[in-house]
Amino acid sequence: MTVEHDSSLDGTETTPSDETESPPAPAESARTNGFATIKRWARRCLARWRSIVATLLVATAVGVAAGLYFVLYRPDQRVGDAAAHRAIQAASDGAVAVLSYSPDNLDRDIAKAKSYLTGDFLAYYTKFSEQIAAMALQKHVTETAKVVRAALSELQPDSAVVLVFINQIATSKEKPEPQTNASIAQVTLAKVKGSWLISKLDPLS
Repeated sequence: MTVEHDSSLDGTETTPSDETESPPAPAESARTNGFATIKRWARRCLARWRSIVATLLVATAVGVAAGLYFVLYRPDQRVGDAAAHRAIQAASDGAVAVLSYSPDNLDRDIAKAKSYLTGDFLAYYTKFSEQIAAMALQKHVTETAKVVRAALSELQPDSAVVLVFINQIATSKEKPEPQTNASIAQVTLAKVKGSWLISKLDPLS
């Protein structure tokens, strides 16, 4: 007696390929997730770099603007300790030269004083020096000035004002004993061809 067995209970045949084949959904899902992660990372990097570039551009613009201000527009860019020292020195030396003279060296003293002056004050001193020369020769007057203190009152790139405290000693044929006089002068300076020259000298006391 022969007994026949069906390959399946419902009459459907199975093959090895049907049993071993698995759906591709998990692999495709992993690839999709990977692409999404890369995109998110790229967007974050792009946003970060945009922020960095924007910050650099702003910083560069501020730096350029500050540089232009200091180079082109800042009125006191050339004003500093060195310029102040030169202005004070020029005011002190010029005041001493103008207020000092002796009958033995009048021409030299007057020429030296003129070298510190400019503008209308130079013209005034040139005319006034004739009276100085006549008095010095007639009465044998000698004036010796010394700056005991000087202070900067105002400083601009091309002008300055200095207060000069002066001790002035005078001798003459009539009064051979030295006579000392203390005074204060306001010295106004102008920069001419890079040098400080006196454009005005006003006694304050």
